[in-house]
Amino acid sequence: MRGVVNQVNPRLFAREPLRRCGWPQCGAACCAYGVWLDEREWRDLLAHATLIIPYLPPGRRDPARWLDGRREDDPFVPSGRVVHTRVYADPTHYAGSACVFLRPDYKCALQVAGEAAGYHPWRFKPFYCILHPLDLDEQGRITLDETAALAEEPGSCLRWAEEAQPLVELFAEELRYLLGDEAYQALLNRVK
Repeated sequence: MRGVVNQVNPRLFAREPLRRCGWPQCGAACCAYGVWLDEREWRDLLAHATLIIPYLPPGRRDPARWLDGRREDDPFVPSGRVVHTRVYADPTHYAGSACVFLRPDYKCALQVAGEAAGYHPWRFKPFYCILHPLDLDEQGRITLDETAALAEEPGSCLRWAEEAQPLVELFAEELRYLLGDEAYQALLNRVK
């Protein structure tokens, strides 16, 4: 488990008429404003910077410029503190800006680096990137909120669907990665 996740919000057992957008149609809209990283994740990225740097655009290869200086307390990450990635103006991107790790091909340099090094593609991705579009509620449980806003946002990774399905199935990849196979199977058993 990558973050301090207590469990899932009961909402994830609901059936909702949603589907995934099917990347790359979204143009990595979720990367528009950067992401919060656990301080431990940040130290890990620095320790593996030589694996990541080759997959970044030339102007973004200096690790000293990967963060924007913001720090906050966050009870849902292992270190209890998060730092924020730098965001660059990008007129080609959905929102006109993009996370330092987003490449021009709309792939995340962290994911590309992880795959190239033989790791799981999400090995270097921050907890909050993996979690998206899911979120944590005030109790630290994985949830999905603002469904209409997400499904109707042109750049969102969710779309309305003809048929409803359990959210725990829609987000299987994220939940399995974050919670582990055994915990994820226990969730599935609750909806069947």
